[in-house]
Amino acid sequence: MKLSHPRSGLFIAALAVTFFATSVAAQAPASSQAPAKKPATAAAKTTKSGPDPALLHPATLKAQAPETFQVKFETTAGDFTVNVTRAQSPLGADRFYNLCKHHFYDDGAFFRVVPGFVVQFGLSAYPQVNAVWDKATIKDDPGGKQSNAPKTLVFATAGPNTRTTQLFINLVDNKRLDASGFTPFGEVTDGFDVVQKIYAGYGEQPQQDLITTQGKAYLDKNFPKIDTIKTTTIIGEPAPVHHAAPAKKPAAAPAPKPQS
Repeated sequence: MKLSHPRSGLFIAALAVTFFATSVAAQAPASSQAPAKKPATAAAKTTKSGPDPALLHPATLKAQAPETFQVKFETTAGDFTVNVTRAQSPLGADRFYNLCKHHFYDDGAFFRVVPGFVVQFGLSAYPQVNAVWDKATIKDDPGGKQSNAPKTLVFATAGPNTRTTQLFINLVDNKRLDASGFTPFGEVTDGFDVVQKIYAGYGEQPQQDLITTQGKAYLDKNFPKIDTIKTTTIIGEPAPVHHAAPAKKPAAAPAPKPQS
């Protein structure tokens, strides 16, 4: 069973056929219309002139995450908060921390929503960012510290040591994934009702390879109702602010010659 993501099949290859047919029919997620609470944050916002330039250099984003931290997701469906415990999956937690800190997920879509199973996301809205992260894999963390229980956050994988940027949130108890290398590292602690009502009308129609190569433009044109992530904020920690390169100053005009 593989929960794989787009370009390399990162997300439920065999599982999509078997589990989708049985689980989706048998398990309908409960949904609530109550708005999620909005935790206070002190984080700075990045400018919206494009992706953080640091995201074009994956090898440089190696900061170690705190032992525990919270990330607030502001989305078009509402807000939810994830609590991360690094000890559960240190390499996964570090990767997630760096991606959120540099706003990798901003404007990205929840492109694969399978009711009664998972909500998947984690492709950048910017094709140039997807291109450099496609092969930026991290090694697996030992499993067994946390099961794929409802509300848990997990990296998608295409096999051993293939985690990059894609994630899924378990909507139900998916403990059958525990033995297949899917290692949870976080949990939705506030706003799970928001996660449950993320738009599922497109099912698995969005093509991950086209999201990878065309980004937000492809989704805006073909899937106007899809829910997206407005921004992520590491609660209580200022985010790096990136600015567009300053415009070049025009060359000074030569001084007028004195008249004779």
